[in-house]
Amino acid sequence: MPYRKGHSVWPGRRSPLSFSFKRGEFAVELFAPRGADTQQPHDQDEVYIVASGSGVFRRGDERVPFTRGDFLFVAAGVSHAFEKFTDDFQTWVIFFGPKGANERQA
Repeated sequence: MPYRKGHSVWPGRRSPLSFSFKRGEFAVELFAPRGADTQQPHDQDEVYIVASGSGVFRRGDERVPFTRGDFLFVAAGVSHAFEKFTDDFQTWVIFFGPKGANERQA
């Protein structure tokens, strides 16, 4: 079972990920950005489950307030980021489904 604690997905930079697990097309990470969220659109659908903190989440042109316990969905390829979040913000992120699935449905 692939598990990495403190694994950096950005070589040479401190990673906002403190836990990651991957099996096939399913991956779970604990994401805790500091200062700014610099994510780019992903090639898989994803779900966020907010573990702590609060703020505003941008999904395409939509902005959604969030707090601990909230469930947020983002389809593959959609621009998104956490904005104006508290210092204690961290969220579970779950990637699932085949890569590029959203583009194939269009």
